[in-house]
Amino acid sequence: MCRCGTKAQEALPLIPKEPIPRAAAASGRSGENMAAPGARSCSLSGLLPAQTSLEYALLDAVTQEEKNNLVYQYLQKVDGWEQDLLVPEFPEGLEWLNTEEPISVYKNLCGKVIILDFFTYCCINCIHLLPDLQALEDTYSDKDGLLIVGVHSAKFPNEKVLDNIKSAVLRYNITHPVVNDADASLWQELEVSCWPTLVIFGPRGNMLFSLIGEGHKDKLFLYTSIALKYYKDRGQIRDNKIGIKLYKDSLPPSPLLFPGKVTVDHVSKRLVIADTGHHRILVIWKNGQIQYSIGGPNPGRKDGIFSESSFNSPQGVAIMNNIIYVADTENHLIRKIDLEAEMVSTVAGIGIQGSDKEGGAKGEQQPISSPWDVVIGTSDSEVQRDDILWIAMAGTHQIWALLLDCGRLPKKSELKKGTCLRFAGSGNEENRNNAYPHKAGFAQPSGLSLASEDPWSCLFVADSESSTVRTVSLKDGAVKHLVGGERDPMNLFAFGDIDGVGINAKLQHPLGVTWDKKRNLLYVADSYNHKIKVVDPKTKNCTTLAGTGDASNVIGSSFTESTFNEPGGLCIGENGQLLYVADTNNHQIKVMDLETKTISVLPVFMSENTIVDGPFLVEKQKTVPILPKSAPAIRLPPVAASPGQTLQFKLRLDLPSGTKLTEGAPSCWFLTAKDNEWLLQGQIPSGEIESISSQPTIQLQIPADCLSPEAVISVSVLLYYCSADSSACMMKGISFSQPLQITHAQQGCAAPVELKYVF
Repeated sequence: MCRCGTKAQEALPLIPKEPIPRAAAASGRSGENMAAPGARSCSLSGLLPAQTSLEYALLDAVTQEEKNNLVYQYLQKVDGWEQDLLVPEFPEGLEWLNTEEPISVYKNLCGKVIILDFFTYCCINCIHLLPDLQALEDTYSDKDGLLIVGVHSAKFPNEKVLDNIKSAVLRYNITHPVVNDADASLWQELEVSCWPTLVIFGPRGNMLFSLIGEGHKDKLFLYTSIALKYYKDRGQIRDNKIGIKLYKDSLPPSPLLFPGKVTVDHVSKRLVIADTGHHRILVIWKNGQIQYSIGGPNPGRKDGIFSESSFNSPQGVAIMNNIIYVADTENHLIRKIDLEAEMVSTVAGIGIQGSDKEGGAKGEQQPISSPWDVVIGTSDSEVQRDDILWIAMAGTHQIWALLLDCGRLPKKSELKKGTCLRFAGSGNEENRNNAYPHKAGFAQPSGLSLASEDPWSCLFVADSESSTVRTVSLKDGAVKHLVGGERDPMNLFAFGDIDGVGINAKLQHPLGVTWDKKRNLLYVADSYNHKIKVVDPKTKNCTTLAGTGDASNVIGSSFTESTFNEPGGLCIGENGQLLYVADTNNHQIKVMDLETKTISVLPVFMSENTIVDGPFLVEKQKTVPILPKSAPAIRLPPVAASPGQTLQFKLRLDLPSGTKLTEGAPSCWFLTAKDNEWLLQGQIPSGEIESISSQPTIQLQIPADCLSPEAVISVSVLLYYCSADSSACMMKGISFSQPLQITHAQQGCAAPVELKYVF
């Protein structure tokens, strides 16, 4: 079901009203004959009588030729109206993406058939529509006369921020122009009511069709193709190109791209990362070294050996006994990675989006829709045997189960191995709790965690679109509220950023949860608030653990001074000591030490033995400068440091009297760590020295996983300077070697190390 709202009001979220049934929304509520509107209007309601008549006629059409003729005749009549229904101009001052400059309807788009896609990037229905739009763009280009423009009309305040929309455009590989209609001005003028809504208009800016919700691919292609033919027959289509400049082309490569989820293999001490933007799964050691890279860098859908397999925007990952289960979200599949056999296979889904809300077929024959997270659990609270894969099925707003062995679900008879079926959720998009699991309602569940032990015995669910965390009992399937949201099950706009108890706490589109069995606490990735929160399920108290609320990338001296950018997943490791966070829009895995209260970034790097499917994107390494042979080498007294601690080195260098740094010459500093290169992973390894009067302070963060208790970091400096009259120029260098003694005892805030030398 598409999401609906009234016209947005300034400074207020879009307030929901009763959803428009899909058939009624598509066909209109009236069966009147087609007639020209009496007056010029820019509201979609002006199209309803005419389009309703067309769609009723299409229901009776048998052949494709009949359908084509009906749409052609419809266009003849609409095009002959005395007054066009004109689409409003894009307001001035809006922010644009994927274009060389702002676009004007009546300056740039005349002579084109245009599709406006009113979307908001959190909406699973909007995400489902993107492949249809991509298929249309693959068929017709702007030279053929077609252009699609995404009109981003935010539901959540966080979605109004251009940088966050940029991330979504990259994450979903949107290559057409996108405008940030943050105040929903176009939404209001056209009286749009639902996400997603498509508005198709002709070469004069004249509105032709509207489509509400997902699932209209055939109509979309029919209306678009006939509109292009109709106006081409009349010589009104122009083949001029629109200035497209893709935002993604301006970005440097990085080891991770929008990592969605992360999990820990508690047996082998490895991490599994869904490197969502690179369409691959990474298996890495705790120091960040990659063991396996499976899939990527481009989307695909192929089983087989690692070098042939492919994924499409994978999200949830779960690992047990060298088997990884993957929520292959945009392929609508559950995949299985066998690390011993080095093979990928499909265990659920058929590769296209399903609409079945019951299930019950064998996994690989059962259509599913946008699985977003997975967790391995048990079907019997008495015997713990890990025979169920629980699935957060975001596309149908339900919790599903895949039987990994013969077993039974609560209130179900014995089920065969491989059965895939609905466990909880009616399929209606709601925030509805109920003792009967099939009568409960979820709203795009996106994160799962399991607490199988008593007294909890439940699944925790991050229910993103209701901005709540819910529980599903493993004993009887009862769905209960934990924190966030409000009591009205139809209100999906009860979001905010408030610490509190139960319903008084407010979240904003949480995407991940993880259970801390050691402390009996639940950690929540409060994604659109850019925070990590902690919930005590006994008291329902929800408080901020880390993050300031700013969408940025700061590693502070404490949890509350550090920042995140839409974190999407998290997991507990090292027996409750470390919390790994997929900091999605920062393209990083952050490591939170719950005992020392420090945060670090997990470096991700390859070794010669890494098994990689597809190229591994890394930035081109800079050549390390060579110091003059005469450069002095100063060894400093040893310093004690602990994992996660940040050391500071302050340069205090003096030039000879009467000299100055040479302008334009590459004076610089750089770090080296011979035989201890792991120290440099994730660090800033070099920098410029622009002024001798304002010398830089160099930071080194000790990695969370240290491969040696002792190491030496070298800070080298290369200076170019000349006499005041520039009659003579010199190059000088110096190296400072700092021995490190790594200890797990917390060191506190260390004093900066001063690197002094007079040339």
